[in-house]
Amino acid sequence: MKKDSLLGFRPAVQEWFRGAFAAPTAAQARGWPPILDGRSTLLLAPTGSGKTLAAFLAAIDRLMFTPEPTARERCRVLYVSPLKALAVDVERNLRAPIAGIAAIAERRGEAYRLPSIAIRSGDTPASERARISRTPPDVLITTPESLYLLLTSQAREALGSVETVIVDEIHAIAGSKRGAHLFLSLERLESLHPGRRGLQRIGLSATQRPLEEIARLLGGGEAGGGARGRQLAWNPRPVEIVDAGSRKALELFVEVPVELRGLTRAFTDQPWDGSASRWDTPEAYCSSCLIDDNPAGAPKSKALCHLPVREPGSGDVNINAVRNAMSRVGQVATSPAKRSQAQSRLQRLMAQFDAQ
Repeated sequence: MKKDSLLGFRPAVQEWFRGAFAAPTAAQARGWPPILDGRSTLLLAPTGSGKTLAAFLAAIDRLMFTPEPTARERCRVLYVSPLKALAVDVERNLRAPIAGIAAIAERRGEAYRLPSIAIRSGDTPASERARISRTPPDVLITTPESLYLLLTSQAREALGSVETVIVDEIHAIAGSKRGAHLFLSLERLESLHPGRRGLQRIGLSATQRPLEEIARLLGGGEAGGGARGRQLAWNPRPVEIVDAGSRKALELFVEVPVELRGLTRAFTDQPWDGSASRWDTPEAYCSSCLIDDNPAGAPKSKALCHLPVREPGSGDVNINAVRNAMSRVGQVATSPAKRSQAQSRLQRLMAQFDAQ
């Protein structure tokens, strides 16, 4: 019998989730056991699979239903995003589960508290930065650069109580100097916890590879075990890898709609005029078509003018005309809701190509 992945949460959290979603996604079901157990976790899952909620729900459960700490030890969850806009979205999206869980806990007569949330970025006003230092939030949302600034100021004292660090979109920084800077900041943050349990580090991404290397960077490590005069051994911290990614089955066909007399001549002397009957009904062969109408160095053609725009009810197909290394992309989506916009867009593109 399959174990219910929600059983590790408090009743109000379980009730809210079951009322808001049909069931946990694969990323949530596989990610919650190590996260709830306090282990550092690297979670790979597709976009839209709920991996951010998978990371935050355990923290919300703990913050809402445990005794409120002192003001100086209040900040227990740190969310780091390399994208400032994403940080703002996360702050807004956290309000819904907190409000929903609070309403259920109120109805059930269970004691709870509302966690406070704050954003610290380069755009944060000085007055708000001072307030965060004086009264740390339960959840602090920040960027790698702002985290560095926090750790080099007196505000770092407010980070000494952090228990969980969530690093979103970790693939965007893992292979760069920006990422090396962030992982160094995480080690500095770790040093604020002498004699205490180490940080729980949670990394999230949809495209991170190789997982073992990303996990090594996320977890960091400690030097030790070497005798005097010898190089110290590096002891990496354990990180649980949860691979909830999926691979789509693809069928790829490369079509050259001219008679080949040598590949070079085909693309330079015989530009396609769009008359090939196969492309009159592309939906019979595929759901998406990508057409390179002008390879580098080839003369311009009028192929786009011959792309069909079918009547409503004929199904969905995406046709992309790509010119000069992915520039001037025109898309025709033949679903009824987008037909008028797509036809107008196609007409403008054809007029531009005719003018050329």
